[in-house]
Amino acid sequence: MKTITVTNARNDLYNLIDHTITSSEPVQISGKRGNAILLSEEDWNAIQETLYLFSIPGMKESIIEGINTPIEECEDMESLGWDIN
Repeated sequence: MKTITVTNARNDLYNLIDHTITSSEPVQISGKRGNAILLSEEDWNAIQETLYLFSIPGMKESIIEGINTPIEECEDMESLGWDIN
């Protein structure tokens, strides 16, 4: 993770934000009173969603089970009655 000072972040804030959004790379901003992390809104939302899902009992295990299930063993959308059109 890239680390910059508060002064450098302030001087180049627009470019720093653009880079963070396009690269999805967080930036640590260090200051005398402490540090902060700059994230894109999309990355922040993804972190919040992950934390929410993992807070549901059994969800983490269900996700891992789904990841480990071969695609051939998965139900197709028609048998589930899902209409994606």
